[in-house]
Amino acid sequence: MTDRPAYSFAPGPPPEASRYLANKDWLPAFSWQDVEPEEHANAFTVAKAMQIDVLADIREELQRALDEGLPFEQFQANLRPRLEARGWWGKADMVDPGTGQMRRVQLGSPRRLRTIYRANLRSARAAGQWEQIERTKRALPYLEYRLGPSERHRPHHQAKEGLILLADDPFWRQWYPPNGWGCNCWVRQLTRAQAEARGVGTAPEIPLTEVVNTRTGETRMVPVGLDPGWDRNPGQLRVGASIDLLQAKASAAPDAARVALRDLEDGWMAERARRQRGWRADLPFLDALRRIFAGGAE
Repeated sequence: MTDRPAYSFAPGPPPEASRYLANKDWLPAFSWQDVEPEEHANAFTVAKAMQIDVLADIREELQRALDEGLPFEQFQANLRPRLEARGWWGKADMVDPGTGQMRRVQLGSPRRLRTIYRANLRSARAAGQWEQIERTKRALPYLEYRLGPSERHRPHHQAKEGLILLADDPFWRQWYPPNGWGCNCWVRQLTRAQAEARGVGTAPEIPLTEVVNTRTGETRMVPVGLDPGWDRNPGQLRVGASIDLLQAKASAAPDAARVALRDLEDGWMAERARRQRGWRADLPFLDALRRIFAGGAE
C-alpha cells in the first residue's frame, strides 16, 4: 500500500497542495480534540507539540516531503533527529493546560510520525485538489466518490463508491475525502458527458450522530461514517474564506482572514486577474483584485 493518493497532479510539486500547507497559521494544542475542523483548515497543529519550534520542525519536513514527493521513510529519517534534539521524543510528563494536571504523554514516535505524515499530506493534497475543482468546474462540473487502496473499507465509505454528484452539491461539504484517520478515499472530476454516461446520482440522506468532546463536555453532530474532526471539507473552507475576503464580508476569525489573504496573493484568482485588462498594479492588492472580479475593469 502506498502513501500517495490514488489521484495524481501534474509532475512536480502540486502548487495548490503546497500552498495549502505553507499558508497556514500556527496553533499549539495539547489534544486533537482542542482543535475544531474549521481551525484545522487554517492552522497547523500537532497534538502535544506545544512549542512553536517543535511545530516548525514538523511542518518544515512535511512541506519538504510534500514538495519533493518524499516517502515516509525519508520524512522520518529527516525529522526524528531534529525532534530528539529538542527533547520531543518518547514518553514525557506534561501539564495538560485544560485541567492543570500533570500527565504522562506520548511525544514523538515512529507510529505518531506516520500518522502525522499521512494525515497532513493527504489533507493537503485533497485540499489542493478542491482548489483545482473550483477553478475547473465549468469544464469538469461533477465529482465521483472513489475508494482508495485499503484492505478493508469502512461500510459507510464503501456505500458511497461510484456516487456522482455536482461539485457544488452540499454533500461534498462534509463527505469530501479523506473522511477519517487512515481514510484512502478520493474523488475524480468528470465532464458532464462522462457523468451522464456513468449515471448521475442523488445525494443520500446523511444521518447524524452526537459526539461528545471528552475534554470540554461539548457535543456536536457528526455524519455517521465520518471520524470526528474530519467532517468538514478543508479545501472548501479555505476557498470560501478567500471569497468572503474578496467580497469584503466580515470575518469572525482574524486568523482565517490572514490565511485567506495569503491564499489570494499567490492563488489562481490573482493569477487570472493579473492577466486581465484593467488590472491596476498601483492599487492595494485587495482593491485591485476586487475591482477585477466586481467587473470594474475598463
